[in-house]
Amino acid sequence: MRSSSRAKVDPFIVMDVMEAARKAEEQGRHIIHMEVGQPGTPAPQAARDALADAMEKDALGYTVALGLPELRRGIAELYADWYDVDLDPERVVVTSGSSAAFILAFTALFDTGARVGVTEPGYPSYRQILKALGLTPVGIPTQVEERHVPRLPAEDLDGLIVASPANPTGTMLSKPDLGALIAACQTRNTAFISDEIYHGVQYEGRAISALEVSDDVYVINSFSKYFSMTGWRLGWMVVPPDHVRLIERLSQNMFICAPHAAQIAALGALKARDETEAMCAVYAENRALMLDGLPKAGFDKIAPPDGAFYIYADVSDITDDSRALAADILEKAGVAVTPGLDFDPVRGHKTLRFSYARSTQDIREGLDRLKAYHAGR
Repeated sequence: MRSSSRAKVDPFIVMDVMEAARKAEEQGRHIIHMEVGQPGTPAPQAARDALADAMEKDALGYTVALGLPELRRGIAELYADWYDVDLDPERVVVTSGSSAAFILAFTALFDTGARVGVTEPGYPSYRQILKALGLTPVGIPTQVEERHVPRLPAEDLDGLIVASPANPTGTMLSKPDLGALIAACQTRNTAFISDEIYHGVQYEGRAISALEVSDDVYVINSFSKYFSMTGWRLGWMVVPPDHVRLIERLSQNMFICAPHAAQIAALGALKARDETEAMCAVYAENRALMLDGLPKAGFDKIAPPDGAFYIYADVSDITDDSRALAADILEKAGVAVTPGLDFDPVRGHKTLRFSYARSTQDIREGLDRLKAYHAGR
């Protein structure tokens, strides 16, 4: 069967690692998961209760393409609470995970061949979705000495996507950082997309939303991380008023609507802030354990993350093949970690990402295994 050139995207390596870990578990091994950015907790109890109640009362069929009106209002209220932003719920679009939001945003904003800036290191699926849509990702290398804050290159770009807190570095952009990037983009007629999926998971201060700087941006978020609902596949985007109908038409045809069941659960999750804040307290404890334990396991070239739940480590003194090192750690230590090649195709062969989103018990056990691996290396 023939295939398109657009289909020839790189693998999402973390998912390959996850599959290798699954196969090891099938063979009876106990694997500590530090590879995937997935909370070890279920969806909040209020989310599960809301869905259980709805399943007894409702058919849970299609919703309108933009999402349940009450959920859009609830998300708008979150912006008032977190950022003191008065957001019109009509600008909120509920999506099938943030992945659908990226597809909708890239399709709405860019014509075939458009050049879109992506940070390196950065979330790998940006590059691959852009390629699959016939767009050109342009890598923007960031430096640890500059806290991985991206700088707009001299060349013209049609778009720029940034994340704060960032995956895999955990860097948060300050309001001046965001303001400078957005102003530069607007001067050059470059569309600005802000990935805010890790908002709520931060350790000092708070994350700044691009909506605090400008309304002429796309903002993408999700219930996956802060609300611990990865498998529910529910995200959202906030778009300028004149783009709502544009996105609605695309969403109607591409996705029809986000899953009704997940939207019901999300309504419950929005009311479960005590539970979600307790989850964040676990991440803070895990972060402290990682910052103390990873250097003792030989991974000492690390920078404390501002947010999210990852440590990005320079392992250039150990290897120049991070994929082989990750495979060796999985085989010999029973700990799944992600090669940096996922996040930086140029420099990632000398980096690893460690996730600390799981239980504190798992993090302690994983660090003990990594220390033993280091001692025997």
